Amino acid sequence: MKNPFRSLSYDLKSAMKNDPAARSPIEVFLLYPCIHALIHHRISHALYKRKYFFLARLISQVSRFFTGIEIHPGATIGKGLFIDHGMGVVIGETAEIGDNVTLYHGVTLGGTGKDTGKRHPTVGNNVTIGSGAKILGPIMIGDGVKVGANSVVLKDVPANCTAVGIPAKIVYKKSKPTPVIQIKDYKGRVKQIYNEMVI
Repeated sequence: MKNPFRSLSYDLKSAMKNDPAARSPIEVFLLYPCIHALIHHRISHALYKRKYFFLARLISQVSRFFTGIEIHPGATIGKGLFIDHGMGVVIGETAEIGDNVTLYHGVTLGGTGKDTGKRHPTVGNNVTIGSGAKILGPIMIGDGVKVGANSVVLKDVPANCTAVGIPAKIVYKKSKPTPVIQIKDYKGRVKQIYNEMVI
């Protein structure tokens, strides 16, 4: 990270925005395990990129002991990640997470044990993953996706969808707004009514 303090400030604001129980940035900074895990991860990730693998892994394991959140030093994480409660979250080595992602407790971004190289998921921006969900393998979770609690996702999920179940299936997809009807108001101005696609 070019400016870790700016990233930390953004993370604190993200936690305040996503958690209605958060009362102040100081409380979040001192007491929220996700903030501690992110600080440790940024340090361990920097060391990992410089090939100090043992030291990077040592920091990540100490962080895991104190926070209950296991993030491999090799994982790439964007700004604004919020891990609610955090206990039991596992993020694998080749996982990539975009900006403003929310994970609930018990989420796994893991591998299937069959892949080499890129083994873990890529998660887009503004994604919400419910508690206990498992996202497995080198799959892509698109921007704006919501994954239901305890779902097991084994295939790519396109942007702006909701996926639930074991294995997860898409139950809702927000399409690009398309006008389905045009009406005129009392001044003769044309207004369009838009729809969303449910599948």
